[in-house]
Amino acid sequence: MKSKDVETTSALRMLIAAAHNKEISLREKGAAELSDEQIVEVVASEIKKRKDSAEAYAQGGRQELADKETAEIKILEKYLPEQLSDDELKKIIREIVASGATDLPAGEAGFGKVMGQTMARVKGKADGARVGELVKKLLVK
Repeated sequence: MKSKDVETTSALRMLIAAAHNKEISLREKGAAELSDEQIVEVVASEIKKRKDSAEAYAQGGRQELADKETAEIKILEKYLPEQLSDDELKKIIREIVASGATDLPAGEAGFGKVMGQTMARVKGKADGARVGELVKKLLVK
């Protein structure tokens, strides 16, 4: 705020509001405050919302709004843990497939099983859509 960076201030205010809303919803369920993992989930959720918005704005011909959303994404990404590379993700997926290859169901059931185990291991360190693409590529081979 002191540096008069309006974009960063706006993005962080929205992030704080989203975290506060999540905390209120959890408080109703008996939790006291958000854990670090839950904060990472909130940040990832806000980034996903902005990606969807940016895509919708770009398709609607509102490039200036899409650029604003993209700038906010870059600001929010600073608050996520370092993301895994594609090679690291592929290695994890191959390990999961190899560990359960004998009882891996064919088709979507196998995809779901591998996705579930992969997302549990890389929680917060990789986007679900990116993981899904890699799982599909590796299971098709």
